[in-house]
This record gives sequence, structure tokens and C-alpha cells, in this order.
Amino acid sequence: MAYFYQNRIIRAGRAWQDEDGTQHPSNWMRWDSDTKAAKGLVWEDDPATFDNRFYWSAGVGKALDDVNEVDPSGNAILGDDGNQLVTPGLKSQAVAMVKEQAAGLLWPTDWMVIRSAENGTDIDADTLAYRAAVRAASGDIEAAVSAVDTLDAFIALHDTPVDGNGVPTGNAPINDWPPA
Repeated sequence: MAYFYQNRIIRAGRAWQDEDGTQHPSNWMRWDSDTKAAKGLVWEDDPATFDNRFYWSAGVGKALDDVNEVDPSGNAILGDDGNQLVTPGLKSQAVAMVKEQAAGLLWPTDWMVIRSAENGTDIDADTLAYRAAVRAASGDIEAAVSAVDTLDAFIALHDTPVDGNGVPTGNAPINDWPPA
């Protein structure tokens, strides 16, 4: 929020000069609205805030689905490999992140699976159950992401549920992983 004079910010408590060379006092903020307007001062609100995870700018949402890139004439833009360039949408990006998270959660016990495959060593039941729960959660989260058809529904996947007092009661659906 600021006053502007011909695209120049006019700071409160500071004198300023207009295009005619007239020096205005540092207490100009005390002027009434009509006087400020007569002197060429224009009030501008701050730009609307937005969450850049979901929006390009205030009110301009990012694409949910992948976008095939085209030039202004509508012709496909091809990559070096000759295939059409595709910009991943929010859903594709989210699914890729879920797969990475699942891999990160499974990684600490991967050595047990490799050892079992190489020499038949048993894996304890708790580890097997945890690994199955991570894979199931990954599938559930990916299905939830794939099922959304509006930006609001996609954003809702990132909202942590809270009780009447605003205390979190669980994880956001996109982060609903089993405890380690």
C-alpha cells in the first residue's frame, strides 16, 4: 500500500517534488483525500497475495493436467528428440513427488530386501508391514491426486485437517504417510 506520483512512490514523512518543481512538505499525509488527488497522488493497494505452489499470479491458477506446448499458430513445439514438448501439470508434478517420498521412506530398509533376495535372510514382520503400508499410502495418495478435477480440490489435498480449536487432527491428504 503506497501513494504514487507518476509511477514514483511517495514516502510518508518525506517531502517530495512534483513535475513542476513544487516542493511539497513532509507532512503531506495529513492532507485530505481531495487535496492528495488534486496534487496528483494516487493510492495503490499492494498486489493480491497468492500461493505460488498453485498459482502463477493472483487469480491465475497453474494447469492441473499436462500441457502440450504449441506456437502462436497452434503448431506443436518439438524438442530435440522430435517429440512435442509437454509441460507437466500440477497433478503430474505431485505424483512424481509422492513417488520420491515413498522411495525415500522405503530406502532405509531396502538393504534388508536386498539381503533377503541374495541370501534368503528373513525380514522382520514389522518392516514388511511398514513397507506395505508405505506402498499402499503411495497408491492412495496418487489416486487422490489423479482424481481431482479442479484446482480447489487439488489445493484441498494440501490442507491439514483441524478440530474446532484449530488444532491439527492428522496429516494433509497429500502427506498421509504411515508413521515410521
